[in-house]
Amino acid sequence: MSNIEQAQIVVIGGGAVGCSVAYHLAKAGLTDVLVVEKEPSVAAATTAQAAGLVGQVRSTVERVKLAMWSVQTFCKLQEDADANPSWRQVGSLRVALTDERCEEFRRMKAVADQAGLDVDFIDHKSAADKWPGMNFDRAKAILWCPTDGYLQPYDLTQAYCAQSRRLGVRFLTNTAVMEIPTKEGCVIGVMTNGGVIHCQTVVNAAGAHAFHIARLVGLELPIVPVRHEYFITVPAEGLRPTLPVMRIPDTTLYLRADVNALLVGGWEPKALSTDPRGFPLAAPPPGLEADWPVLAGFAEALAPQFPKVNELGVRSVFKGWPTFTPDGRFIIGESRRVKGFVMAGGCNAHGVSGSAGIGRHVVEAMLERHPSDYVQSLSPDRFTETSWDWTTARKQAQQVYETYYHIGH
Repeated sequence: MSNIEQAQIVVIGGGAVGCSVAYHLAKAGLTDVLVVEKEPSVAAATTAQAAGLVGQVRSTVERVKLAMWSVQTFCKLQEDADANPSWRQVGSLRVALTDERCEEFRRMKAVADQAGLDVDFIDHKSAADKWPGMNFDRAKAILWCPTDGYLQPYDLTQAYCAQSRRLGVRFLTNTAVMEIPTKEGCVIGVMTNGGVIHCQTVVNAAGAHAFHIARLVGLELPIVPVRHEYFITVPAEGLRPTLPVMRIPDTTLYLRADVNALLVGGWEPKALSTDPRGFPLAAPPPGLEADWPVLAGFAEALAPQFPKVNELGVRSVFKGWPTFTPDGRFIIGESRRVKGFVMAGGCNAHGVSGSAGIGRHVVEAMLERHPSDYVQSLSPDRFTETSWDWTTARKQAQQVYETYYHIGH
């Protein structure tokens, strides 16, 4: 990098969200975009730890349509033989073990119908045909979505990059942001360890450091990193990459094939969060060790449905700090306090699966004269124009994680 660079828009953060934002901006005609990433490569932090599940069945029409847009984008990106997200549209099974969950599934199907998403209830035999070796005896209802699937987060990010570069987007890695100068309430550039970048707009897609980047322009936003982890077993006969994704929300579990192994994760009832004020912009979030009691709990909860899990050794453990917000909604759009400072953070564990939809919403927030009510509701102003305290905000953000699969979430 030279001492002075220039771009119309600087995107801070080279994860799935930042690279999706760059891709969608370029698709919208804003090609003078520079993505700045402090790590040696893109997708090196939180994105690299994601499980890559993509589900479209949600509790609101807006969220369903966001997920549907992401799936459409992944299908399109998959057509590129040279750089694609390794998207596998294997479908998904959502299993209810209680009467209350059955009721929730019926409501979710009604929402899916309203959004135009193909979702159906199937019987035990049909489910067993789709996933041999899985025990569905306890299932009271099974919801099947044929267009769901999974992808590889690193490959997805690289696909966004490849498409963006073809449209003129530039990328700077090994480049750490240090300051964001403003003049008369407007962004005028980005100061990095490699020099100054003059720009009119900054998009904050910095993941676990999005809090710190917002603070550089005087914004205090409750973006709370919460630990999430999952494990991948050793290979086993009968496990193949064409098996559907499965969610068993009554046990807070999700699972999918990983080539010929099994990936198992879940949502902890007592989550571990970290205060973003406790580590600086220049340092990574606190280190994480595998929490074996939690991981063993996931396996134990899965055993009634898939007894074989107790026979499979663990090959690897993935863990990271996805960020959560107190109200469980993304933070997207320009701050009314600092013109040219745009948020794309607080993804509530949807940074990879929802990345395409988030990118689209950022473009809508930036370019549309009248963004939708939903996109307007995601504005950072909801936190900068109201009073809140960190103790409560952190507790609420952690609760969003802990209740991720709760009925009505």
